[in-house]
Amino acid sequence: MLTATSRLFLTAICLLASSRSIVQAQTGTGRAFEVASIKPSAPDARATLSAMPPGGRLEIVNMTLKEMIATAYSVQPFQISGGPGWLDSVHYDISAKAGGQRTREDVLLMWQALLADRFQLAFRRERRQLPVLALVLARKDGKLGPRLTPSREGACTQPDPANPFAVDTMRLCGAFSLGPDGLTLVSAPIGSLTPRLSRLLGRTVIDKTGLTRNFDIDIEWSPDEMLAMQPVTRGPADDVGPSIFTVFRRDLGLDFKAERGPVEILVIQRAEKPSDN
Repeated sequence: MLTATSRLFLTAICLLASSRSIVQAQTGTGRAFEVASIKPSAPDARATLSAMPPGGRLEIVNMTLKEMIATAYSVQPFQISGGPGWLDSVHYDISAKAGGQRTREDVLLMWQALLADRFQLAFRRERRQLPVLALVLARKDGKLGPRLTPSREGACTQPDPANPFAVDTMRLCGAFSLGPDGLTLVSAPIGSLTPRLSRLLGRTVIDKTGLTRNFDIDIEWSPDEMLAMQPVTRGPADDVGPSIFTVFRRDLGLDFKAERGPVEILVIQRAEKPSDN
């Protein structure tokens, strides 16, 4: 079962990585927060993260540098290698303000610049052959499951960057909610799910379905078996619900196939503790 912290950072990935149009350079974005405060977290602080465009505020409580790297760069923790021992043990609070109109992508880029400036973060990228999960069609005839519904034109509302809170989030085209026990997707391609599924399952997920159109999804599964890499066989007396693997296969007509493939790894070359302020 996922911990409360794991649930938080699954949500963070869903909120902040709503698109993949993130500049891949470590710095050099030309963007920076006007004001940024970093301090060690209180021992009993509850982990929270809030990014608030269009005002460009970033509020973090009780987050390790490794968690911040994973979220700011839209990678999974297992894709981060090396670094000092405190990378995944010392927790920080950050309060930063940009001012002006800022998108989610702007906030991510400013966050990346903040990590490079205040934590002296530097890394190199490598591609390694590692175990991955390929998301494929479950049936040879290509028939989809009953809850993988092609989106209808006009059934959702296009986001308005100038007024992002005018519409219920889950009515926006491309909106999604992914938690330890379910998934809701509004008019978006299957490929948009793979970064979130990777974090949920602890292994890189690659879209090999060949599906290109937008779909609506609303499914639930048992969180108890969520982190298993293979479906679990249960007896008739078991009262737990179906696993994510069973639900994807039964309701969506999709399956997870274990393979090996290239995975990008961020190899930490430098990281320093920031001074209190």
